[in-house]
Amino acid sequence: MDGTDGWTAVLGFAAGLLISVVTAPVGVSGAVFLLPVQVSVLGVPSPAVTPTNLLYNVVAGPGALLRHHRNGGLRGPLTRLLVLGTVPGVVVGAVIRVFAVPGPSVFRLLIAVLLLPLGGWLCLRTLHRAARTRAPGPEPSPRSITRLALAVGVAGGIYGIGGGSLLGPVLVGRGMPVAKVAPAALAATFVTSVVGAGTYALLALTVTGDIAPYWTLGLACGLGGLCGGYLGAHLQPRLPETVLRLLLGVLALGIGGLYAVQILR
Repeated sequence: MDGTDGWTAVLGFAAGLLISVVTAPVGVSGAVFLLPVQVSVLGVPSPAVTPTNLLYNVVAGPGALLRHHRNGGLRGPLTRLLVLGTVPGVVVGAVIRVFAVPGPSVFRLLIAVLLLPLGGWLCLRTLHRAARTRAPGPEPSPRSITRLALAVGVAGGIYGIGGGSLLGPVLVGRGMPVAKVAPAALAATFVTSVVGAGTYALLALTVTGDIAPYWTLGLACGLGGLCGGYLGAHLQPRLPETVLRLLLGVLALGIGGLYAVQILR
């Protein structure tokens, strides 16, 4: 039992729903923004917050994926390339998370280091594209995509985001269209989250401490994300891409900045 009460579960459902509605249209599951909510609002301890976040991805993922499947967005080689790289990476990241960086201070540092550059890059790239119209550069090669997916999978295993939420903005910035990247990134997030959550469950049998996910809370957040992800994927063609990209960048900068301030205190 993880001690999650009814009110905490309701808050988790609402957080998963609201976050995923905003993030799903651009191929992000929302776990990257749900994680600090779990730590600061819902009281999930480290490192149990990471597998709880992966559990959220497992439950929430099918909502957006079902919509993309109906639209034919999951076809093509990109999904296979991302899964091929992120699956082994997330296992390595989970092991690193449990045995190398269990402390909360190090964890906050990782959040700040990941989110601050990601948020700044998203904002600058979006503003640059809005100010100047130019032909997109060449898309990355399949080998480059797989290598990037492996590196992001490791980071995702440590951070509990499955990896797709980092792959999406990187690939879009390299010239790939959002409509192509979003379904593949969400699919990679779902598959690697299943593998990552299973890895943490096995590691929980070998070490002491809060390693296993908070099952009740993870399921509640995931059900909210399941509904929100379906709605977000449905709204993708109707929402202005520039506004969504800027919103994601600002959120990432704000969350990363918050944890950076906590480290300095």
